[in-house]
Amino acid sequence: MFEKILSRSQLYLAFFGPRRPEPGTIFLRQNRVYILPTRAGLAFGMAVGVMLVGSINYNLSLGYVLTFLLASMGLVAILHTFRNLVHLYITPGRAEPVFAGEVAWFELFVENRSRYDRCAIALWHQDKATRCDVASARDAMVSIPVAAARRGWLSAGRITMETRFPLGLLRAWSYIQPDMRCLVYPRPDDGLLPLPEPSAGTGEKRVAGGGSDDFAGLRAYQVSDSPRHIHWKAAAREQQLQTKVFSGRAAAELWLALDQLPADLDLESKLSRMTRWVLAADLDGLRYGLRLPGLELAPDAGEPHRLACLRELALYEL
Repeated sequence: MFEKILSRSQLYLAFFGPRRPEPGTIFLRQNRVYILPTRAGLAFGMAVGVMLVGSINYNLSLGYVLTFLLASMGLVAILHTFRNLVHLYITPGRAEPVFAGEVAWFELFVENRSRYDRCAIALWHQDKATRCDVASARDAMVSIPVAAARRGWLSAGRITMETRFPLGLLRAWSYIQPDMRCLVYPRPDDGLLPLPEPSAGTGEKRVAGGGSDDFAGLRAYQVSDSPRHIHWKAAAREQQLQTKVFSGRAAAELWLALDQLPADLDLESKLSRMTRWVLAADLDGLRYGLRLPGLELAPDAGEPHRLACLRELALYEL
């Protein structure tokens, strides 16, 4: 009895259990494509059977003609439905990083190397369908939406490709699991906590436009700006709040560290707040560094540094 239960569980896992991602281009061979009649197909088959019984009972010549004509159309539909999906090539594309709570888009290229068009192909994932048509000797790019609930690596998972072309009487489908993953950054929090105070220092690794040597101009006030840098004379004239900008080599050095946050915050809340700090510092054009337990990124600025900091925050584990 135990062996029967075990064999049934193994059989279930073989067909419906998790599969390993398939690297490279995926080829839909004949043994990977399944086909079964739809509800409309079952109703069509029952109707043809009733017509055949009626034609036999009443010896209707025209009934035989119509019955066999419809039956032949159903048989030909089996071939066209199966051929519409088999021998397609699916190649993984790109998946741009997103923040937690957003939707990640996985690009797939569906290539048709045959001499006939492939119509009405649907790719199902998380109960959502993305449809495409692929002309002969062409390919089509399809973007699959996947909900990014948590930070870290997000896999594309299993995708179901199906078609009901041309009559909707049959459904041909196949399962694919491309070797793709998307980096999900922590979701920036909505708090208005300003950036931490920079530490004094000298040298080349200083903030360009954030020092206190020479006055460089004014810019719009931001919540994280120090009150001593606000242009109070302009505020007294009932103008918009502005902040003085200074430049020089003796500017302050900004470090974003996990231990600067309250100890009662959980890890995910801390990473969300640090993500907000990284985005705010990058928006202001500051040179900033990142400190995590066991990791330190030297102060820098620009898009590569911002992406490196967000990557470390997304993959950080205690």
